[in-house]
Amino acid sequence: MNTDFIKGVVVPILTPIDENERIDEAKLRNQVDYVIDGGVLGILAFGSNGEFYMIEEDEMQRGLSIILDQAAGRVPVYFGIGAISTKKCCRLAKMAVQCGAWGVSVLQPMFLKPTYTELYNHFKTIAESVSDTPVLLYNNPGRVNYTLSAQLVEDLARNVPNIVGMKDTSGDITQTAEFIRRTRDIGFKVFGGKDTLLYASLCHGAVGGVCTAANFMPELITGVYNKYIAGDLQGSLEMQFKLNPVRLSMDAASFPVAAKDMANLRGRCVGVPYLPTLPTPEGAALEGFKSTMKEAGLL
Repeated sequence: MNTDFIKGVVVPILTPIDENERIDEAKLRNQVDYVIDGGVLGILAFGSNGEFYMIEEDEMQRGLSIILDQAAGRVPVYFGIGAISTKKCCRLAKMAVQCGAWGVSVLQPMFLKPTYTELYNHFKTIAESVSDTPVLLYNNPGRVNYTLSAQLVEDLARNVPNIVGMKDTSGDITQTAEFIRRTRDIGFKVFGGKDTLLYASLCHGAVGGVCTAANFMPELITGVYNKYIAGDLQGSLEMQFKLNPVRLSMDAASFPVAAKDMANLRGRCVGVPYLPTLPTPEGAALEGFKSTMKEAGLL
């Protein structure tokens, strides 16, 4: 299975919606062009910042088809799966492959507290349902309240042929490094999942990052990657330091509205989040966005 395309900055693309919470096709197409022009090497449809948990399956299918059509093969398009039940995850994976997704990314089940065996069987079953398609694991302990273990990831990587990589959003660089160390001999592709740790992840052998910031400052986040790959380590680190205050200021807002707020501040016109979340109101958080964005030369 060819996995050479699995690299670089992949953006978990925002999902613009209209007043009826339907995907706004024109705005989504515009956002696809914007991130590709900004230098991303992949688009993840319906990741965490794409608000996957708010969207019905038929609407996901429509949105994925729009993204694939607009991307037109310029970059790989992955599909994010965050369902709890194995059966639903398999159904979504098959739908994504039928639409033309290049790969699927699967978050560990939310709300549950599964054992090693339950998780292993869950991911294996999903991968086998789309056996000709690359599958990426998605470790996000901050949202599901438990982490994927290095042993589990290694076992899946070695025993399930199409589980070929992962995104680690633990924010624990030691854990990210362990995922890489244990699987580096088999070409397993590990992405960093924290924008603020892209440089550090690359230093440990990550192939890139899945970075929310690429939705509104692609020039900075892709610059970290491009300079690193070109061997300009100091330049890469300086770009990392430039973007970090912007990314950290997002933590003052309700998740996940800050990404849309910042995109709108830059004139992207991506609209509002799905209810019950609301745009960040006037106040300290929004002023923090503006201040750090101005300091980084984004406004």
